[in-house]
Amino acid sequence: MAQPRVVTIHYTLTNDQGEELDSSRVEGREPLSYLEGAQNIIGGLESALTEKDSGDQVKVSVAPAEGYGEKNDELIQPVPRSAFEGVDTIEPGMQFQAQTPGGPQIVRVVEVNDETVTIDANHPLAGETLHFDVEVVETRPATDEEQEHGHVH
Repeated sequence: MAQPRVVTIHYTLTNDQGEELDSSRVEGREPLSYLEGAQNIIGGLESALTEKDSGDQVKVSVAPAEGYGEKNDELIQPVPRSAFEGVDTIEPGMQFQAQTPGGPQIVRVVEVNDETVTIDANHPLAGETLHFDVEVVETRPATDEEQEHGHVH
């Protein structure tokens, strides 16, 4: 097996409507570097970039199953407003870190009533087909330390 690589990319992410969701190409942002095989980026994008080299340009659409997964309705649920003790204002769109049996998880507020707050623990991009326009800026062999730690240094 080939030695894992560090791949550095510039990317623009859009949704099915063509709206830009994220980009490394905006002023002040650096390109994204990731360690191949370490699950640093979503699987569908990494698969599309596996054998690409510096200078390659790739357009790839990533289905939910290879991105942030399908939306799971069981992760949308009302909780008592008292769970937000100490928070004066709660509005849809706000995000909070919740303590769950599986550890901390980010939840997004979707609805607020007098007694309950409906939260959504799905990733905000769950259920979305993601469209990436990518330029591979650089590739290099990963160092032993990067391989050991599972991320780029």
